[in-house]
Amino acid sequence: MLIKLATVEDAEAILAIYAPYVRNTAITFEYDVPDIGEFRSRIESTLKNYPYLVAVEDGRIVGYAYAGAFRKRAAYQHSAEMSIYLDEQHRQHGIGRLLYQELEKRLLEQNVFSVYAGVTTSDRENDAFVTDASIRFHEKTGYTKIGEYHLCGYKFDQWYNVAWFEKTLGIRPGKPNQFISFAELQKTNKLQIP
Repeated sequence: MLIKLATVEDAEAILAIYAPYVRNTAITFEYDVPDIGEFRSRIESTLKNYPYLVAVEDGRIVGYAYAGAFRKRAAYQHSAEMSIYLDEQHRQHGIGRLLYQELEKRLLEQNVFSVYAGVTTSDRENDAFVTDASIRFHEKTGYTKIGEYHLCGYKFDQWYNVAWFEKTLGIRPGKPNQFISFAELQKTNKLQIP
């Protein structure tokens, strides 16, 4: 298993992983699968400020994870929001844990100390569009549930909640250094991702 930096050339393979989540689940609240141009633009935009990683097995992308701004105000610069998606055939093989570990390392190098993940939940038992797999994953990887937005998302003619999970990546200094953009981190040759 190789964890590497995503490129815009990976957009088609990454979108192939993401599309079933849009079409068949409430894990993402998008209604329509984005076109390839939009998806390339998302990858390119993310990489300016945050890491975007892919997991490659036997030359094929089987999962991806990226970070983004937690909130836009300057005081939030030391926090980030996490996202992860795995190919349906590659879940529960430890790939998600590897992606998150690598992503968290890079974020700490950027002076990010807190990370958050929003996870879709349902009040219905055996909901056809969401399971508790993401909750279990985040708990196993050291995230703590800190709250929940109730009935905030509407998809497939149903209302969904979003549970919020938090993890501290490192000790927060009394006066932290500025956030370092991912592009800047790459320029300084500190980045060790293939």
